[in-house]
Amino acid sequence: MGEKVAADGIDLADRERYRRKLHDCLEGLHRLLVEKRFDRPRNLMGLEIELNLAGADGRPRMLNSQVLERIASQDFQTELAQCNLEVNILPHRLSGRVLDQLAEELRTGLSYAERKAREVAAGIVMIGILPTLDAADLTVASLSENDRYVLLNDQMRAARGEDFVLDIQGVEHLVARSPSIAPEAACTSVQLHLQVTPGRFAAVWNAAQAVAAAQIAVGANSPFLFGRELWRESRPPVFQQATDTRAPELQAQGVRPRTWFGDRWIESAYDLFEENLRYFPPLLPVCGPQEPLRVLAEGGVPDLAELVLHNGTIYRWNRPVYAVADGVAHLRVENRVLPAGPTVADTIANTAFYYGLVRALAEEPRPIWTRLPFAAAAGNFDTACRYGIDATLQWPRPGRTAALADIPAVRLVRQELLPLAARGLDAWGVEAADRDHYLGIIEERCRRRVNGASWQAAAYHHARRQGLDRDAALAAMTRRYRELMHTGQPVHTWAVAWPLGARTAVPGPRQAATEGA
Repeated sequence: MGEKVAADGIDLADRERYRRKLHDCLEGLHRLLVEKRFDRPRNLMGLEIELNLAGADGRPRMLNSQVLERIASQDFQTELAQCNLEVNILPHRLSGRVLDQLAEELRTGLSYAERKAREVAAGIVMIGILPTLDAADLTVASLSENDRYVLLNDQMRAARGEDFVLDIQGVEHLVARSPSIAPEAACTSVQLHLQVTPGRFAAVWNAAQAVAAAQIAVGANSPFLFGRELWRESRPPVFQQATDTRAPELQAQGVRPRTWFGDRWIESAYDLFEENLRYFPPLLPVCGPQEPLRVLAEGGVPDLAELVLHNGTIYRWNRPVYAVADGVAHLRVENRVLPAGPTVADTIANTAFYYGLVRALAEEPRPIWTRLPFAAAAGNFDTACRYGIDATLQWPRPGRTAALADIPAVRLVRQELLPLAARGLDAWGVEAADRDHYLGIIEERCRRRVNGASWQAAAYHHARRQGLDRDAALAAMTRRYRELMHTGQPVHTWAVAWPLGARTAVPGPRQAATEGA
């Protein structure tokens, strides 16, 4: 979806041509895989983080164009709503002191972005969902000024044919309606990319799916939306419902949503791209100039632009990526499971846990996906989103039996997954000091049963007990979160209680509206 898309109108001929080119692209991908025309192993990883802009009052600020103009760096880009930014870290080789290097680059980039944001009375908040967001903040008018967002919104609205509905039962119950996809912008994530060869792709993707629940359990950071306390990681249900182009009748028939976990283990990257064509009608039938089969016949490497664009409108939590760099095709697994934040240290700890664990599990002689039913992996993901650090997950018992055991996530991570992650980081060649430091952060979260989501919820209830109403408590907690985020200390060290000064009681929009009535 990073391509520039012009909203010039779409007719039937465009759709027919696009569908034909999609199938040509899929055939082109098949030939590239058969002919083994992909990049050699390079152990490359990449990192993207979506960010929020908020004012001194903790409320969202719709100022990304002004902030980006001041940042003036290609490392920072727009995201769906005007209160969002995205920062991209250049690819790195997974070895040596890469984790500390990533942390330093992130700290430098975010510090610079913060200084520039302050010039327009805003600040950077790295969090899964900004707790002070109100439904009125996320409308079609709040979308970023970019033709591709307008076109995507128009096409998804047309496909659904009625309002998008958020209906999430968590600690509290949220029901909200929107005529646009703007509520999707509430979800700000971390995307972890790993370049892999075609022969290793299936093992890495399967491993990533198997550990997605553990990632969420230790990394959850999105317990609030529109003033309601929902799941510990509310991004998945919010994202699914905010992008759900299915009418209720199609949902009842079992048609798959465009945001989904999947329904099977795979044997090849081709499986996922083929599913995309089989299950999901195109949303953005915009054709590029290349004819992929002709490019292949002439000995070239096609960009498969239509397949790439279609893939970008299907929101798997582990997404396949095809790209061409310097005339050579490559494949990546894009892990989209994690929320942003809370701190740089926490983000790099989550990164280390993921890359180490995926490497170790992908190379096990008896792979986890031969012992864990896919339905159990999907169920684990849902459970981890609901309960976060307090989740209980299903996992294969040790030994040859295929039986599953119910294991508290913190025990599973400490006893089994952290040693695997350490072994995987050793296999990448990551320095032991980096390995131990960042995996130690995950260990401490599990030992103390604290992550971003549990801290947010506890801090919010602390503010409520001090006499603040709902909106004021969320604003106070958000301001405190931002202060602690800038200290750089990982979230498991944050105190829940803090002195609530007079400035804390700034009313939110619902409170202000009530007082003015």
